[in-house]
Order: sequence, then structure tokens, then C-alpha cells
Amino acid sequence: MKWSAKENLSLSPDGVGYRAMKRRKLYSLWLGLGLVTFLHASALNVQAALGGSANSIESDAKALSGTKRAATTHDGYSVHEIDSGSVVLREYVSPAGVVFGVAWNGLMHPDLTQVLGSYSDEYREALRRTPHGRDRRRLRVNSDEVVVEQWGHMRNLQGRAYAPALIPPGLGINEIR
Repeated sequence: MKWSAKENLSLSPDGVGYRAMKRRKLYSLWLGLGLVTFLHASALNVQAALGGSANSIESDAKALSGTKRAATTHDGYSVHEIDSGSVVLREYVSPAGVVFGVAWNGLMHPDLTQVLGSYSDEYREALRRTPHGRDRRRLRVNSDEVVVEQWGHMRNLQGRAYAPALIPPGLGINEIR
């Protein structure tokens, strides 16, 4: 059997056509991108809402596809921690059962729309008014009702969000970390 040069170019060494190989690579690329997007979305789909009730913590762990760790109790508040593998989210709950602060650290920042809940619109408006300086590793957004801080570098991103009006009396903001 004699092969022409044109036929030689259309086959790889294992007998598979180059078009088929390219198609497989494209399918693999799309599959990989889809998987990354799914994992990213599931890691960021946090339903812990600032100002919400402590009852949402169990559903937050499911939404994060994470595991809920044991809550730690401190003077005047408790901390509920959820670990998704890529983000560790800590919810600070007052004795009245209200989430007054949220802190995180991990490979990425969580979706702040979900984390801030009803405060997300006010945050977006305050973010729009906040001047962006030269320091790109730290961001602090203040509004009348919510404060959001983000800092860190690749693979170690951290942040916290809190509603000053909801912080229990006698508790400092440095407890939210």
C-alpha cells in the first residue's frame, strides 16, 4: 500500500487523524473549563448572609460542598467554621443568633453578593465611590452599614465583612479575623 504525502499529514503515528486529535483536544479543553467553572462556582456559592440567622450555617456548608467544623464559643459570640478545601469561611454569631461578621481565607475570595446578603447593594455602591489607590493587595470599603476588607496575595487571600451596628457590645472588630 503506497501512501501519498497528503495522506501522511492527515494521520498521526498511531493512525488517528489529526482532525480527530484536534477535536479530542478541543473536547478535553471544554470539559476541563466546564469542570473548573463548576468547582469555582460551587466553592464560591456561599449563602452565609451578614445579618442573617445562625440557622443558615448548615445550609451554607452544603452550598460550599464543605464540612462544618465544631463551633467555638467565646465571651459574647460564637464562631462557626466551614471548610470547602479552597476557602475557609468563619461566621461570627451573636448570642441573639444573628451573623454580625464573616471572615475568610483561602485560594480565592468568596462571592461577596452571597456573603453580604442584604448589604450587597450598599457594598457595591460604596465600592463604586471608593478611590482605588496604588495598593492592590488591600481593599477597604466603608459604608454606613457595612465594612468589607480584603487583602492577601495569590493562594493566600483573606478578608472580612461586618455590620458595625450588629456587633455585640464590648466586642472589638479585631475579633473578626
